[in-house]
Amino acid sequence: MAVSLTRLAPAPDLVDQAHRAILDAICDGSLPPGARITQEDLAERLAVSRQPVLQALRLLKAEGFLQDAPGRGLQVAPLDVRWVRQVYQVRGALDALAARLAAQSRCRIDPGLIAQGRVVAAGDDIPAMIDADFAFHQAICQASGNPLLARIADQHWQHLRRVMGAVLQTARRASVWDEHQAIADAIAAGRADEAVALTEQHNQHAADGLARGLSQVLNLPHTGDTP
Repeated sequence: MAVSLTRLAPAPDLVDQAHRAILDAICDGSLPPGARITQEDLAERLAVSRQPVLQALRLLKAEGFLQDAPGRGLQVAPLDVRWVRQVYQVRGALDALAARLAAQSRCRIDPGLIAQGRVVAAGDDIPAMIDADFAFHQAICQASGNPLLARIADQHWQHLRRVMGAVLQTARRASVWDEHQAIADAIAAGRADEAVALTEQHNQHAADGLARGLSQVLNLPHTGDTP
């Protein structure tokens, strides 16, 4: 006799949950640069055992969000201007490839993403601004038809999300969504070389802006826009 059973939704892995919760706290500044991290304290805050927290901390250290603290233990890694530029060098290459592949297929990026981006850019909701920017670039990665691009870009994006959260408090680029629109138009028209050139230019502007903004946040002398 056939038995009818309702499928159970698998519970999210506790390590993944702990990783995401701690990463979000680092990116939104709740755990600021230099903050010491203790496994016991985080486990208590997250209401989980220490084992998933330990595994999450190991992942975050390997990803560069945490580092060894003086003496013992871990601390949140400092924000670093040079690191931002290095991340953008990699992201720029990934975005350019995604734009070329998407343009070769004449993909149409959802105009709603750009419309929503313009709306949030006019407000003060910084997490929404960051999410909108991420959604646009992820849409291009997905339109490329190469699933590896979105997966690889996501890890780099988390580092940029952290920097953007700090910089957007005081500095913003008004031209961001105009640049996004131009990229989307070139992709839809199948102009691959133009899409790549616009994407590379956009990433350079973004890298320069974040580097300047982060230098101001950290009270560092700005040494120009070259890496």
